Amino acid sequence: MSSLKDLARECGVSVATVSKALNGQHDISDATRARVREAAERLGYVPNMAARSMKTNRTYNLGVLFVDERQSGLSHEYFSAVLDSFKVRVERLGYDITFINSNKKHKKSKTYLEHCRYRGLDGVMIACIDFYNPEVRELVESDIPVVTIDFEFPQCLSVISDNAVGMRQLVEYIISMGHKKIAYITGDSTSVVTDIRIKGLKDTMEEHGIEMPEEWILPSEYRNLKKAAEYTRELLKREDKPTCIIYSDDYSAVGGIAAIESMGLKIPEDISVAGYDDIFIASQLQPRLTTVRQDTERIGMKAAEQLIKLIEGHKTKLSPPSVVASKLVPGASVRKLPDQ
Repeated sequence: MSSLKDLARECGVSVATVSKALNGQHDISDATRARVREAAERLGYVPNMAARSMKTNRTYNLGVLFVDERQSGLSHEYFSAVLDSFKVRVERLGYDITFINSNKKHKKSKTYLEHCRYRGLDGVMIACIDFYNPEVRELVESDIPVVTIDFEFPQCLSVISDNAVGMRQLVEYIISMGHKKIAYITGDSTSVVTDIRIKGLKDTMEEHGIEMPEEWILPSEYRNLKKAAEYTRELLKREDKPTCIIYSDDYSAVGGIAAIESMGLKIPEDISVAGYDDIFIASQLQPRLTTVRQDTERIGMKAAEQLIKLIEGHKTKLSPPSVVASKLVPGASVRKLPDQ
């Protein structure tokens, strides 16, 4: 098994430089870092994690806390994409990840904070959860470094997808296609993202002088095909129907589309639809779904880098939320209405 000295000799650098390259430190050149890591892979170098942990007083293990209301786990397309980017980045920086749970079915289950301490986690990434849960608050207010996704606490770092701008872009596009009767089947009422998107919808409609009846905003749940279908049928049975329905996510849009087709209606000839997230299925639907792409790769990468910088002491104070831009993806599911 190769040692740090072997790598140093192979690359013609000092042991200290090899250590810095493998630990992701930034006071060496990118070329040197790449050369050392290539040699480590080629020579089969495996770090002594026990010795590393004793020296740095860290476990090099990060927690991931994710519990959405639908209990969808890694089948959650948006989060799984964020997690994949997070995982790739932290592993390149020498860390592993552990999923956190509290196993509420067991009377003596650990809280999130207790689980983190039991596992000796250096830091935690939190996403897609009820951020108002007292256990989440307890973890955030502890001494364990935390980064949150799409929610902002004053005590920790956060990475935010720009849902306000994303929804504005989507509604602006739909209005530009001649639509004024726009309905929205929302996500979970406990999610701050839901509030941001509803406000973005209402503000954009108001700026265009278009009335937004409250009854055209239907409270549903993210990724709930059944509810999306039920609300779609209810909207289309009304005497005053919308000309376009926005769904909280592309997965819910699939449920709505199925309901529309079951009623013998066509998209976009009879009703226009739009989603959010731009997951893989959006590009496979016919017609192609109009949606908003969230940059999951950048969100995960930023969360990983910020959390590790905080753990390793590269930041002396918390910074404002990192806002990651969204992008409108026009499809063929929104019809251009004739001028009225």
